[in-house]
This record gives sequence, C-alpha cells and structure tokens, in this order.
Amino acid sequence: MRPAIALCLLLSSAGAHADTPAHPVESIRAAAESAVAAGPGARVVARIDHRLRLPRCTQDLTALPHAPGTVEVACPTASGWRLYVPVRVSRSGPVVVLIRPLAAGSAIPADALAVETRDLARLPATALADPVLAVGQVVRRALAAGSPLTADELRSAPVVRRGQSVILVAGGGGLEVRTSGRALADAAPGEAVAVENPSSRRVVTGVARAGGEVWVR
Repeated sequence: MRPAIALCLLLSSAGAHADTPAHPVESIRAAAESAVAAGPGARVVARIDHRLRLPRCTQDLTALPHAPGTVEVACPTASGWRLYVPVRVSRSGPVVVLIRPLAAGSAIPADALAVETRDLARLPATALADPVLAVGQVVRRALAAGSPLTADELRSAPVVRRGQSVILVAGGGGLEVRTSGRALADAAPGEAVAVENPSSRRVVTGVARAGGEVWVR
C-alpha cells in the first residue's frame, strides 16, 4: 500500500479510536527518523500529519526502511498498527554560487562568487565548495545569479584561440622540431586542436599547452 493511501486510511479511522489514548505523533516521528542511517552533518526529517491519531502502543515501536524515502513504523502488538512514513535526508554544507548571471563561455571572476550553506542532498556530488576551483574557469552554459557551481558546468579557459599564431612542437628520439602555425579552434590545456601551417596549408592536430604551444606526436 502506498504511504499516502495508508495515511489516509489511518486518518479516516481515527474516529474508531476516539476513546483510546492516541500514540504521540512525535514518538512515531522519532522512530522513523532513527531508522535512517545518515552520515555526519546530515539531518533526517520525517513527514507526519499532526492530526494523525493511532492507539497508544504498549510496546516499543519498530521502524525499518521500507523503500527509498519511506520507513515502516509499527506497533508490534497483536492488535497493533503499521504506518509508512515519508522521510527526507538533508545534508548542509558550503557551496560556491554565482552572485550575478554569466553568459555561456564567460570566464568566472572572483568577485562573481560567494559561498553559501545549501542542502547538499539536493545537489550533484560535483558541487564546488571552494571558490578557488572556479576562478578563471569558463561556464559551459548561461547561468543565473544564485546558481550553485558544479565541476560538470565548468571547463578550463582556452590557452589557444582560433586564428591565433601558435608554436607547433614535434619531438621524438631526443629530437624536437618547432615551427609556427595558426590555430583553427579554441582549445583548453590538454585538448586537441587543429593547426594549419601557413606555408604548406597542411593541417595537423596536436594537444594545446600553455604559452601558445601545440604538441604533435
């Protein structure tokens, strides 16, 4: 039975137990929350309607995880009851956020960042906690003010720009040859980029490095 349906049935039957002392809702909530294993800094919140009236249980309640986000709380007596309680785990921590919008492809300045406490359970695992990891990076898409930054949304700033004159470096066997070329695209450190030799018009592909160099195997 779904948690919502079970709760509705229990609420609708409250009149049948009008003369029976009700089990404290806070006791049920505590049992549900204690059944969920949560790491350091995490907080478990069980959602129970305050109008709920169930007969007072004469034994300790049992509580077991039933499904993701749900705990089964039961009174283990012969005439006991069973309730499926929705639970949510929140985990607060520092998150880097934008304090002003940025267009796609924009480099991130230090004064566009702030650190706020957010619920980490609602954010991707790649959310950044240190502004140093974001400064100078480039956003892959437009982001609004207040957006939390994740590693997936950032890329390194290009060290080679389209149309820029670069140094092609080829080496092997202890030899190294350098010649000039023209980059045909932007590239961040470690990214492949096509480079044209202005003299021969030959196009080769290499790996962009800092200082305007492109290394070719």
